[in-house]
Amino acid sequence: MASLFGTGGYGYSSGSSDGEDEDEGTEGYRKGGYHAARPGDRFAGGRFVAQRKLGWGNFSTVWLAYDTLHSRFVALKIQKSARDYSHAALHEIELLSAVAQGDPTNSKCVLRLLDHFKHVGPNGHHVCLVTEFLGDSLLRLIRYNRNKGIGLSRVKEICRSLLVGFDYLHRELGIIHTDLKPENVLLVSTINPAKDPVRSGFAPILDRPVGSHYRGTVISFSEKMLKMRARRAVAKISQRRVSLGGFAAEFEKERNLDGISLKCKIVDFGNACWANQQLAGEIQTRQYRAPEVIIGSGYSCSADMWSFACIAFELATGDLLFAPKNCQGCSEDEDHLALMMETLGKMPRKVTAVSLILFSLWSAIGIPPDLVFVVVQIAISGTRSKDYFDRHGDLKRIRRLKFWPLDCVLVERYNFTEADAQGFADFLRPILDFIPENRPSAAQCLKHPWLN
Repeated sequence: MASLFGTGGYGYSSGSSDGEDEDEGTEGYRKGGYHAARPGDRFAGGRFVAQRKLGWGNFSTVWLAYDTLHSRFVALKIQKSARDYSHAALHEIELLSAVAQGDPTNSKCVLRLLDHFKHVGPNGHHVCLVTEFLGDSLLRLIRYNRNKGIGLSRVKEICRSLLVGFDYLHRELGIIHTDLKPENVLLVSTINPAKDPVRSGFAPILDRPVGSHYRGTVISFSEKMLKMRARRAVAKISQRRVSLGGFAAEFEKERNLDGISLKCKIVDFGNACWANQQLAGEIQTRQYRAPEVIIGSGYSCSADMWSFACIAFELATGDLLFAPKNCQGCSEDEDHLALMMETLGKMPRKVTAVSLILFSLWSAIGIPPDLVFVVVQIAISGTRSKDYFDRHGDLKRIRRLKFWPLDCVLVERYNFTEADAQGFADFLRPILDFIPENRPSAAQCLKHPWLN
């Protein structure tokens, strides 16, 4: 399920090299849509002054802003004004307010909400969220190092931050993020110091420049095409350099990551929910989706832990742990389950059949019939186990699995040493247990020998 706040760190896409769209276009700037902000525009009675657009999502734009009350730079998310998106923004504010209230020292590795308000513009009333200004996403870090993996010592450092964040969200607050992925974890600092307004010495804009006009959406189709072609040409040149070897191939190796702060925070709570008030329907971005979500047997905080393990693998190798696709005669879900089983072993029958016995189990322990009906509707209304598995627990349409255990993958494909592969696999495998209740909690993972 796509976030109502788009994708990326604060819930936005920064365009540039990561996508083909340079900006959000002009169509969204209408009643119920985006607010056309400009550098120098003031919000919340003049307290926050827009500096430059950081990015955009399907339902919001995000701006670097200057807080004149506390003399600091912040991130300002301006939501589209349509009612549904405003309601979703208020839900995110509720969750982030709880996060901030329980973390007065701002040490729990979760995005900090600083303020929120409504802004009236030509296109309606826009809910605005003000958060601390953070740096690049983990996805940007992975791509910055040319998808080569960032080294296990750095992976451990990032894992510790994420686990501190999830221990806080899960154990103390009872919040499930439901959409953990590299785009939704931000480094506290930018990779490039020049992009940090403080480290670069950027002087804040306090008044609208004379003759300025909104530039966020003004771009012609021909300009877009030229920029797209230019990016494709650069990509082709880079590929050719790699194939030629020599200096160009050497240049494509890992970049030096020394000096880059790896402190990070979990962000984008547009799809998050209270553990006792779960969202209906499918959760999680495809590649980080837990098996129980795919087969429709309900989910809990342990679904976040599955996504966490997928991210740890991606940081270490530069590749997705599971990259499913539609194949001839099978669906993307089936391919995803097959990939999981090839790496982690056959899925226990307990998992594939669990949703079929929930009703009788809950009835037997005395839950009132009307509540049983509601719970069962939530748990099995989308159950797809019988669509994918036969009565023996084997996939119906993908019969030939090529088993390749995780530690062997790390050694044979990514050239890890036996010791490194074994240690990392020992850390990941329990988190990737097909049975959700068997997965360790974030607090238990923090005590694992591999991290310590």
